[in-house]
Amino acid sequence: MGTQAKKGDGYLGEKVRYFYRGKGSEDWKDLATYNLADDTGFHPLAVDPEANLVYGLKRHSGRNALFSMALDQGLETKLVFAHPEVDVDNVVRVGRHRRVVGATFATEKREVVYFDKQVAAMQASLRKALPDQPQSAVLDSSLDGSIMLLWAGSDVDPGNYYVFDRNAKRLNKILLARPELQDLPLAPMKHVTVRASDGTMIPGYLTLPRGSEGKGLPSIVMPHGGPEARDEWGFDWLVQYYANRGFAVLQPNFRGSTGYGDSWFQNNGYKSWRIAVSDVVDAGRWLVAEGIADPSKLAVVGWSYGGYAALQSNVLAPDLYKAVVAIAPVTDFKMKIEASRGWSSYLLARERFGTGPHIRDGSPLQNVAAFKAPVLMFHGDYDRNVEVRQSQLMADRLKEAGKKQELIIYPRIDHYIADSQLRADMLRRSDRFLRTSMGM
Repeated sequence: MGTQAKKGDGYLGEKVRYFYRGKGSEDWKDLATYNLADDTGFHPLAVDPEANLVYGLKRHSGRNALFSMALDQGLETKLVFAHPEVDVDNVVRVGRHRRVVGATFATEKREVVYFDKQVAAMQASLRKALPDQPQSAVLDSSLDGSIMLLWAGSDVDPGNYYVFDRNAKRLNKILLARPELQDLPLAPMKHVTVRASDGTMIPGYLTLPRGSEGKGLPSIVMPHGGPEARDEWGFDWLVQYYANRGFAVLQPNFRGSTGYGDSWFQNNGYKSWRIAVSDVVDAGRWLVAEGIADPSKLAVVGWSYGGYAALQSNVLAPDLYKAVVAIAPVTDFKMKIEASRGWSSYLLARERFGTGPHIRDGSPLQNVAAFKAPVLMFHGDYDRNVEVRQSQLMADRLKEAGKKQELIIYPRIDHYIADSQLRADMLRRSDRFLRTSMGM
């Protein structure tokens, strides 16, 4: 059980206290404390009742690692698994009792280290049986574990669902994840590293249109959202759409992303916005330097924080990108902080953004004079993550400054635009906008 204390005006504090009950007891005892502001302490993920311990994440050598903690008076803590280059981010659980069988992390691709030999052997067999679908996950199972529901896919395959009979060793395909794409060849995604202006090598993923030679292409840099997130190898509907339309797409895991440890995370993508957005800018310059991108047909497209980074790229390098598409973007730090004042998480939001000159310098809304590229924004007016006012004011400022801009507002839609028809509309409009803006 976790409890989060309140501060002063009733806002939630940054510390979560965790408690546990021992076997046969109804008394709650102290387990650990986790700090949401700086991600320190022990963060429980799953209980193993048979072993009488809890698995959780905790810092180890500057990265998240998996630890176990005994659920008895001694609370003995042991390191279970740590990766020398990236964060461990979760446990793998199977069966109706959600038994912990491994830990997961992402290097160039998502990987799993299994603690359970039987599950490890089963996954090895599945990889042999499904060589074209190297990504897989156990979604559910029968009570005795003999029948399992699986998913498997890849970068060029949205995936299939299977039922696996372990006793009969029989694997039956039952459902396509995206049947509309069944006969459509998709574009492979490959891991690349981009040299930033300060010499740092930025990991990312490059997807080239099928059949292209990879030179002189209309190209898109696509920073991810979060910013406490990272892109991974695998099927991505947004990337695949633009690749199908003839664009090369580069997804940089800029500094400020999670998954690579404390030194890479910096102070997060807001406080350290200049480093994060500089990496996004350098990703575009890399595409041009490598000859992949036609410099007159280079765009930046992003969603949420990615939309923010797309807009702010025009402040740092107004001549680089020739078109900007921002979906549900943060445009002003101060406004984002104030919007959270009516929520219990206000103090955490304020800490996330911090104070100082970067509040103004890092906000596209405050720097519209620098913009040269035309801007297209999309936003749902039911967005509780980033209020639609962020895009409305940005559109107004750009218009007042004589800049080319367009804002599409989807009524009664949230931050994720989770509506198939509206997503299709957004894709078509953005494709048309990019082609028109770059003379294609």
